[in-house]
Amino acid sequence: MRVLRSLPALLAALSIASGFVSCGKDENMEFRQFVDDHTSRVSLLERQGSLAYWEASRSGREEDYLAFSRSQMELEKIYTSREDFEYIKKVRAEGRLKDPVLRRIADILYLKYVGNQVDPAILQRIVDLSGRIDNQFSVFRPVVDGKEMTTNEVYTALRESTDGAYRKKVWEASKSVGPVVIKDLMELVRARNEAARAAGFENYYRMSLTLSEQDEGELAAVFEELERLTREPFLAMKRELDSELAKRYGIDPEEMRPWHYQDPYFQEAPSVGEVDFDAYYKGRDIAELATVFYAGLGMPVEDIISRSDLHERAGKNPHAFCTNIDRSGDIRILCNLVDNGQWMETMLHELGHGVYDKYIDRELPWLLRTFPHLCLTEASAMFFGRLSQDPGWMKAALGLGDEEAARIAPALAKSLRAKQLVFARWVQVMFNFERELYRDPDQDLNALWWDLKEKYQFVKRPEGRDEPDFAAKIHIISSPAYYHNYMLGEMIASQLGDCLKRRFAGRGGETGVYGNRAVGDFFREVVYGPGNILPWDEHVEKVTGEPLTAKYFVAQFVEEKD
Repeated sequence: MRVLRSLPALLAALSIASGFVSCGKDENMEFRQFVDDHTSRVSLLERQGSLAYWEASRSGREEDYLAFSRSQMELEKIYTSREDFEYIKKVRAEGRLKDPVLRRIADILYLKYVGNQVDPAILQRIVDLSGRIDNQFSVFRPVVDGKEMTTNEVYTALRESTDGAYRKKVWEASKSVGPVVIKDLMELVRARNEAARAAGFENYYRMSLTLSEQDEGELAAVFEELERLTREPFLAMKRELDSELAKRYGIDPEEMRPWHYQDPYFQEAPSVGEVDFDAYYKGRDIAELATVFYAGLGMPVEDIISRSDLHERAGKNPHAFCTNIDRSGDIRILCNLVDNGQWMETMLHELGHGVYDKYIDRELPWLLRTFPHLCLTEASAMFFGRLSQDPGWMKAALGLGDEEAARIAPALAKSLRAKQLVFARWVQVMFNFERELYRDPDQDLNALWWDLKEKYQFVKRPEGRDEPDFAAKIHIISSPAYYHNYMLGEMIASQLGDCLKRRFAGRGGETGVYGNRAVGDFFREVVYGPGNILPWDEHVEKVTGEPLTAKYFVAQFVEEKD
């Protein structure tokens, strides 16, 4: 397997030392100047927009979301320039660019401009609607028996309560944001489709994939194969799971409904069996555990933690995300930590995004100082997030004894397998729903949502329910045409894990992750450092030695082990 081990080696292979290469009579000078001018404008606006969204997510104030919408619109306006777009098309068509870095930048700019060749009024409507819905989600709190609940309280109730009637009320309340946002959401969907058609695409979903260098047909084939490979293992696991949960609630397995699972969407596997995963993190400082771990890899994150907003409060966005403010080191995490397993995983996950952003080589041109695709940063986040349920990692991080680590290892392996199977089926719902949403937003979407949940998750719809439950899933609003990248990230994470095993094989060294600086070196130099020099699929192949494949994910989580 031939892998360029560091960014300097990659830059040398591309015949550049830093910045842009000089090409003979410097025929690329004009485009270089265009890129410099573009970067000076866009980098400032992107930073302003990132800071505005950060403040809005922390405060929940409408005026802060309006400020974010204004800054976002100023950024989008740059890419509506027909003159700039025609210039980029001309440069690419003429093949004038000899420098591979410049050619990559031209490709990236083309994809960014082509999706914005629409009436600015449409873009303004999209930005305004997105900001308004984000604000509604940020301040919304479900109400049960006259009492507001936080997101953490909803999850706690669904994890712990055995009162079926109460669980149903909590589950229904968690979906009650749907009717609040549905009108704006459908207007947003139609506006996105209008913009896509104006740019020459069939619909917004197809445009989004194309502009992110993905092919809908290829993705569909990957997900069809994944559906086939996971169907029977998932059904077998779910039958066992439903039997255990039904005993807990004192019902027959046939009576299981959506509120009997511990996650409002059944996107996480419920905790059952003899190991209380959460108990190992009770009373522990989740942020400190993660900080010590990343430091041991040679990737310190104290600077990220110091800028972050980690704890729950009124008005604050109830979800979690990592944001790269300026592509120059200002990286932050927003989350709502509780001392349990879910938030340990989330913290490791979000810092997996953070270290990717942090360790991209800052000598790269600003436009290349990011990950090649969302699925790559998700792969980093997934790889590290999984460790919260790894017995070796828990032994090192939590100080477990050898006997205790060995005792819980089989249960943790079973739990992680169930988690991945559940997630693989849930992603099918999101992937197929969003494709259909943008293909035909006028169809019966309430029914479609439950049709897909029954088809892929085998979860029975509530009798007589006709509510926009899909609209309660914030990703449909704030991260459209994105969810499938979580699953691609899981596949790439498994492929990266196998790659690491092969790199360490025969060297007699420690192959675990905790405290293994060689693992940190691999991620920093090989995965993160090159930034967006190559398209995502080429980067995956260069890093791992083969194209993206589901076989490592399947071998790790789908196939039964002896």
